[in-house]
Amino acid sequence: MGEVLGVGVTHYPPFSGTDADMAGLLRRTMADPGIPAEVKDPANWTDNARREWGDDGGATGAAEHREALIKGFEQVRAAIDDFNPDAVLIWGDDQYENFHEDLIPPYAVLAYPDLELRPWAQAGYSADMQGKPNVWDEPYNTTFRVRGRPDIARHLASGLLERGVDVAYAYKQAHHPGLPHAFLNAVLYLDYHRTGFDYPVIPFPINCYGRRVVSYRGFMSEIEDRRELDPPSPSPARLMQVGAEVARLCAESPWRIALLASSSWSHAFLCDRTWRMWPDTPADARLYEALVKGDLDVWRATTLADVEAAGQHELLNWFPLVAAMEALGRPAPQWSAFVKTEVFNSNKVFAVYR
Repeated sequence: MGEVLGVGVTHYPPFSGTDADMAGLLRRTMADPGIPAEVKDPANWTDNARREWGDDGGATGAAEHREALIKGFEQVRAAIDDFNPDAVLIWGDDQYENFHEDLIPPYAVLAYPDLELRPWAQAGYSADMQGKPNVWDEPYNTTFRVRGRPDIARHLASGLLERGVDVAYAYKQAHHPGLPHAFLNAVLYLDYHRTGFDYPVIPFPINCYGRRVVSYRGFMSEIEDRRELDPPSPSPARLMQVGAEVARLCAESPWRIALLASSSWSHAFLCDRTWRMWPDTPADARLYEALVKGDLDVWRATTLADVEAAGQHELLNWFPLVAAMEALGRPAPQWSAFVKTEVFNSNKVFAVYR
């Protein structure tokens, strides 16, 4: 019988950059002419937002935010090292990176071989790191090897199809020469101290951006920019079903597999009810409290409309994780952390289900 570890992290792209650039998404939002001037005036912000923003456009606040994120990644990395998995399956979003107009699957298993990746040369549009310095001061052509386990990926895809989950699969990249940033950033950040990350990775992309994945290319836009929308994402309920089946397949397999959810929670640039300035912290806190308590009825009652209204599109990556852990009798994590912010686009959550 197999063994399963559950973990959750963020893949927040500005964490790759310097502290001076970390509030760049908010600065870009503040240039939106459709947002009222009084909303963009720091004098009208909360005390916490003004503190994070400071008098240097968030650079000082970024150092504090980075420290909290480093601690979260250290906790999760320690749990992965203790578990020593045969593979790490990552649920992450594809923001018009590997999948384009020719095919947008609701979710897929990527049975890739070992890959030689250049994160700074291959940064996709949505990663927002083109031409910017990275926090490690790594050269443009820095190469990382990310190992694959196509045999395990094929086993999971086969098992899901046999159990009525109509999952897509692929053996090679479509439009992205490397890995979309939801997957690559998770690896880079779990190796923040650059000691190496040799665990094989199985990407499991989810179409989190749904109605905005092609029309807005899975990224930010001005608030008055209205376009014809795409079909929706898979529902949270369906993704919970998928996660539960993945967990059962892993538990019945001969392997040790870590299941990892890769995303921040509500994104300011997706949340109209906060004028796209701030994440929807009340919506995030509600789900986080339920996660800590193992009260997954709250998660099951959350609709796709709820997710989209809160700018929680990427939180769809966490729905299969929480259901997977519940299916294995572990509805609540042994450790978790909620990193709250207003200035740095999104609240971040870390979790470990041992």
